[in-house]
Amino acid sequence: KKLCVKAAKEHSIPKDLNKVLENKVMETVLDLSYVKLSVVEMTCSGDADSEGIVSKSVSSHSDLIPGVYEGGLKIWECTFDLMDYFSEAEIEFTNKTVLDLGCGAGLLGIVALRGKADRVHFQDYNSTVIDEITLPNVVANCINEGRRMGSGKDRKASKPPSKMPRKAEASPDMLNRCRFFSGEWSQVSQLLLSSNKPFSKYDIILTSETIYNPDYYSALHDTLAQLLDKNGCVYLASKVHYFGVGGGIYLFEKFIEEKNVFRTSMVKTIDQGLQRCIMEIAFK
Repeated sequence: KKLCVKAAKEHSIPKDLNKVLENKVMETVLDLSYVKLSVVEMTCSGDADSEGIVSKSVSSHSDLIPGVYEGGLKIWECTFDLMDYFSEAEIEFTNKTVLDLGCGAGLLGIVALRGKADRVHFQDYNSTVIDEITLPNVVANCINEGRRMGSGKDRKASKPPSKMPRKAEASPDMLNRCRFFSGEWSQVSQLLLSSNKPFSKYDIILTSETIYNPDYYSALHDTLAQLLDKNGCVYLASKVHYFGVGGGIYLFEKFIEEKNVFRTSMVKTIDQGLQRCIMEIAFK
């Protein structure tokens, strides 16, 4: 199948951070702030949604429109599995270079940032997601930086939504450690590898619910192979099977085995509801 190739671009961090948080209603989960997505769906139109993904997603009642919109307007449950795993396994982000691949809300990258990662890059297929969701979330959490992540038990007791009450004076140090990219994976890899800006490969790549479509496996595998440091490691969270789209963890594991570049290990299986897994991937 010919895949739609969406050009990559880097999104700059606006000077006026209040603009980033304008009209955003924030919610809290695990002590992380994030934009209330239903409000984005109601208010995001025109220039703010140049790709038209919000209207298309709402009108088609779909969380995925292949090659158009790849799910970044929703926080998928495996994101929380991976965040729980970071705590349980005491994953160390200090001084690491991290990529949040297919970042959506960017919660995984924000956890790495709070864990004192040296650099965190965020990538999503859709530029609207980066501008309207990822960037505001990162800015909001840099402002709230003093507060620590809670435990999994706090998840249900999320605070009522609140307008961002304080002036945006983010810790500039945290924001300076971030870069934001949109576009298709192979294009983003090309942009990073051919850029004049110094680029060092990633110690850790985090990715959640990105293997639902087997058509994307080759691009994902190549991206990991190109961008991961030789001693680096990927943490991938996924459902065992994605009904209707055909992908799933064992299918991707088999794909990786056949390529013979990486070794994989299942580090956690979650059995409540639809079975889900966390897989660790590293070079052989």
